[in-house]
Amino acid sequence: MVFAAAWFSAAIAQTPQQMADYRRKLAEYNAVREPFEEAASAYWSTISEKRRARFAKRRNGETIVAEDYVLTQPPVYSGPPKPRDPTPPEKQPKPRAPLPVVADFLAQAQQHFNFSPRKPVNEIDYKRAYARVAANFGLTRDQAVRVYSFESGGNGKYDVQAGLEGTRPGARAISTALGYNQLLTTNTISILAEHGGLVVKAMHDKAHQASGAQKADLQRKAAIVQQMVAFCKTVPNQWSAHEKLGVTPRGIGVHALNLDMDVGPVLQTLKLMDSVTFAKRKGHNAPLTAAELEMMNLTGDGNGFDMVSMPQSLRVIVPTSNFFQRNGYERNPVAIRNNTVARLLAATDARMDNQVNLQGAKDLAAAF
Repeated sequence: MVFAAAWFSAAIAQTPQQMADYRRKLAEYNAVREPFEEAASAYWSTISEKRRARFAKRRNGETIVAEDYVLTQPPVYSGPPKPRDPTPPEKQPKPRAPLPVVADFLAQAQQHFNFSPRKPVNEIDYKRAYARVAANFGLTRDQAVRVYSFESGGNGKYDVQAGLEGTRPGARAISTALGYNQLLTTNTISILAEHGGLVVKAMHDKAHQASGAQKADLQRKAAIVQQMVAFCKTVPNQWSAHEKLGVTPRGIGVHALNLDMDVGPVLQTLKLMDSVTFAKRKGHNAPLTAAELEMMNLTGDGNGFDMVSMPQSLRVIVPTSNFFQRNGYERNPVAIRNNTVARLLAATDARMDNQVNLQGAKDLAAAF
């Protein structure tokens, strides 16, 4: 009804004067917008070119210097807004399908894999399981707790989803990001595609130490995880392919593994350990600070490492735009507001400093 009413209102709003006003405003808008787009396009093309050149220099063992970055801030549009076309659309716009939520992850996992996660009796149980796995893989307490505090708000539950952190009436999911480290469906699929053998082995190892019904449950779970791994490997090992797989019913079902007491902590840990391993492989042997680890978590390992490996003298002058695509940057008010690497890291640390004082973060710290 809402879309129909909007369409009908537009249909009756086409007087000659309205059309003339629209064309005048559109011309004024284009007169400012087109030069801006030319400047912005040139700026972001240079960002991409310099990024490729930096990555090539780093592969060749060459030193990265200030000139390898764009040192100016991106152009900002300050003209009039684009006017609304009073001409009715040929077709009514289709309402956007809602994002899947926990209930959908569970339903699809049951339907397509006959899988129901073993949920914790209480939140402390999951935190202890996560702390145990994280420590065994080599994450420090500081890294795990501070990233958790940043990603899940310092009090997030094991099943917290982006947009649904509180009890706000009418709240909606803003992404499929789930759990302590906010894994997207694409993250879960990518981890299983790359580390599926390790995850299955972890289940077999737990089964080997168990007995009776628990042993049988873990063996069955290992077999189901193996099925999910096989599904995740049906496409090329590329983010774009995993992203497409993540919107299918089976891909949505795979995401339910994060809600399982045995598998979830492993997936949440591997998301961060991939970044730690990447940094070490690139020769960064010093422990990553939690803020540095979060940069790799947020922007991807390549861009994140670009920031992590940067000396302080560059961090204070290099704009954050160097580490984003244009669309991602323009949707990220934090990166825009904290527009150099040093400011972004400082803002991340400040948020962590605040959130680690919340009870959820304290409970996780105590679990280590």
